[in-house]
Amino acid sequence: MSAASTADTSHTLTNLNWPIAAAMIQYPNLLPDGSSVQDHSAERWAETVADVSGAGFTEIDPYDSWIRLADLTPERRREFLAVLKAHGLTIPAISTARRSIIDPERGAEFLEYSHRLLDVAAEVGAKHVSFGLFGPLTEAQKKVNWFWTVDGVKNPDDPATYKRAVEGYRELGKHAESVGLDIGLEMYEDTYIGTADGAVKMVRDIDHPAVGINPDIGNLVRLHRPVERWQSMVEKTMPYVKYWHAKNYFRDEVEAEGFVATSPAPLELGIISYRVAVKQAIAHGFRGAFCVEHYGGDGLSVAATNREYLRRILPKSVGPA
Repeated sequence: MSAASTADTSHTLTNLNWPIAAAMIQYPNLLPDGSSVQDHSAERWAETVADVSGAGFTEIDPYDSWIRLADLTPERRREFLAVLKAHGLTIPAISTARRSIIDPERGAEFLEYSHRLLDVAAEVGAKHVSFGLFGPLTEAQKKVNWFWTVDGVKNPDDPATYKRAVEGYRELGKHAESVGLDIGLEMYEDTYIGTADGAVKMVRDIDHPAVGINPDIGNLVRLHRPVERWQSMVEKTMPYVKYWHAKNYFRDEVEAEGFVATSPAPLELGIISYRVAVKQAIAHGFRGAFCVEHYGGDGLSVAATNREYLRRILPKSVGPA
């Protein structure tokens, strides 16, 4: 299985037109005034969208932690798309957050939602959807500054549950292929996709050309525990990349003393060399979109610097895989 996307890559990609989307992770769905972004007027949507276009982005991943496009009526989706168009933005991909298809209580609901999201993603012109097996934040995680410093929900060591994940994503892969999309499974700690070996195994077990990896290894190098070296994770996962959440972290580690400290970093300054990783991914046929993320501070502005860094290191021109 190669990284080549099932989406149309017949045109020539350059460092200037490669789709690099703004992540909406710094914008919550529920606001302090108690209102939900779902119910906002087009004018209020435009206030937030103006931030994104003002930061120089031409693409946006709306993230369903900010707005659930699949739960808007067709009329309201058209309103949302009109707002994006007015600000010069398109949607190359949509990412889900904490809607695991093996959630012990809501798994069936989230599988149905995932199917609806695929149809909506195709409707709005996206080419990729990112799914993950990570659960909701625990109360302990909500109380700390960086949620990843506290253990969260873990996927069970249970063959039947693993099989359900494989079969569910294969089902979603067939749906995605039928509407011209592909799927990236997001790497996230303590899930079946929580290591490079685990992510590759799951994609191979799913065995569908529309399903690959979202190699968000930033989710792993930020952990305050021993993790596989980023170079090894890159080598294992780059042949399977479909869509890519790109972020980076500083990581200080003294293995002999069991000491680890991490903090968010701009893409070009953290421990992961994206120059190395991107070059390997493209060599393996990756032609999908990027999404630039950053936690803390003015995350949108740091994401914009991450976008410009990617444009500097991407090839001047690359043809279809």
